[in-house]
Amino acid sequence: MSDSVCAVVVTYNRKNLLIECLEALRKQTRPIQGIYLIDNASTDGTPELLLEKGYISELPPQNLKEPWEKEFIIQNLTNREEIKLHYVRMHENTGGAGGFYEGVKRGYEKGYDWLWLMDDDAEPKEDALENLSIYFKNSNIMGLAGAVFLPNGAVAIHHRGRINFKNVFPLIQIPLQLEEYQKEAVEIDMASFVGLLVKRDAIKKIGFPKKDFFIHHDDLEYCIRLRSIGKILLVPKSIIFHKEASKRGVEKRFLGIRKLRKEFNEYWLTYYGIRNLVWLGKRYSKSKVLFYFQMFKTLLRQILGIILFDDNKLKRIKFIINAYLDGLRGKFDNKKPKTFLYKK
Repeated sequence: MSDSVCAVVVTYNRKNLLIECLEALRKQTRPIQGIYLIDNASTDGTPELLLEKGYISELPPQNLKEPWEKEFIIQNLTNREEIKLHYVRMHENTGGAGGFYEGVKRGYEKGYDWLWLMDDDAEPKEDALENLSIYFKNSNIMGLAGAVFLPNGAVAIHHRGRINFKNVFPLIQIPLQLEEYQKEAVEIDMASFVGLLVKRDAIKKIGFPKKDFFIHHDDLEYCIRLRSIGKILLVPKSIIFHKEASKRGVEKRFLGIRKLRKEFNEYWLTYYGIRNLVWLGKRYSKSKVLFYFQMFKTLLRQILGIILFDDNKLKRIKFIINAYLDGLRGKFDNKKPKTFLYKK
């Protein structure tokens, strides 16, 4: 009997992109057996659109106090095989990390052999899973990932790469060189939750994604654990498109465009990103002395940016320092502001 595969899709207020993602999953030439759809308390009419499109046959109750799960049956569009759609409507927005925690936990408990993690703005090509499934029987492989492309055809290099534990700041992730995407398969250290396929045996050993992170670096943290027990393999022939990323311009971080204010606006000044990276660095960095030096250097650079560019200097500086302190203390208070601190 072939291995069962369940996609874990986390969504929040992107109902049209979600439908495109689900349609792509239904077109896989190597059919999937299940989909865990984690709806992070969307407010844009996501349940109503799912009902309209025939993915669910009833709406979740209003005013939920806890997660609500219901199983529906849909079909693979290639061969009409049955797919179990497990729709989970969360009672509150738990962030990407909380959503993937919920999906991986529930999918694991259902007994699926592989869980295929992705955001709602991901769209795998029809043969994406088929190209990954070639490596299912390799006992050393705990994770598989395809190449992530933007809609314009460019490789989204920040989604796959290696980890530099000696240089946590300013960037712990090292993108692959483009020529590595010409190979049949490449061993990597990390893959974002845009098409990461995780083996059940690995989940049994390392557990679930760290929901306390809420958002940012939760995939990196999970890959560190995953890599500690086996290999993560990039299979470039397996392609998945990441549509929303192109709108945000996140590729600029890796193309040398690092002007001070733009860098702050696009990346650093989110509470979660700073806190979680500091926590990772303290826990995993090879040299604690170098880690603290790099951390303080980065903090001073950020404070300089606030002094130069921000009108509300004292409040912003206090907020940034608090994010660093929470990371060092391992304090995960996700009731703090969940938006960027700077206007675009």
